[in-house]
Amino acid sequence: MTRAPMTRASLALLALCLAGPAAAADPTIDELLNAADDVQRGESSHATITMQVKTERYERTMTMESWAQGTEKTLIRILQPEKDAGIATLKVEDNIWNYLPKVDRTMKVPAGMMGGSWMGSHFTNDDLVKESRMSEDFDGVITGRPTGGTGEWVVELTPKPDAPVVWGKVVARINPALVPTRIEYFDEKGALVRTMLFQDIRTMDGRQVPATMLLQPADKPDEFTRVSYDAIDFDVQIPESTFTLQALKR
Repeated sequence: MTRAPMTRASLALLALCLAGPAAAADPTIDELLNAADDVQRGESSHATITMQVKTERYERTMTMESWAQGTEKTLIRILQPEKDAGIATLKVEDNIWNYLPKVDRTMKVPAGMMGGSWMGSHFTNDDLVKESRMSEDFDGVITGRPTGGTGEWVVELTPKPDAPVVWGKVVARINPALVPTRIEYFDEKGALVRTMLFQDIRTMDGRQVPATMLLQPADKPDEFTRVSYDAIDFDVQIPESTFTLQALKR
């Protein structure tokens, strides 16, 4: 019996079968950066947080409750220690207000104080307001990638010309599961300013997230601010009245 000659389509199919399953495509730079930006975000969230601050002059630990809606609205209220209970911060778009229950006073943070410390930590008021998205504000180049199932993605970022950021360069490290592990921030002269470490990766409300973030200033290696999520729920219903000046006093 004469065999029919193999067509090009048959040869292509045979080659595909012999090659086995196709390798998964590498994530794009935007996918890597969005994963880093959104690791602890959802459409909304409600969390209980412990923040530990260590400086040369003092150490303090606070327990806080937070509500967030996207990147535009956030309310954070201190629960412990008792002497600070009720102190609250409200962020709506580019505005921040602080409420001090001991004097029953609400104060808007002026533009000249945006670079000041938030709650005595190494985070600034500006950090809360800008909520910069790396995928929107930076151009990125992949300088490292996982090999053989180990290692991390390394993305080097430089700010776009009109981006509202203060950094000259940012280097983000993201593991193969698309969870960030480390972000380094450099000034315009290329000097390291601070490092954010993402630690204790676990499943919380069905998502793989770092339960702890550690912010370390480069010029003060013995200082840090550690933020630990005791609990977090994503995509929860939050009344709009939560993000009002009246809600600061509750």
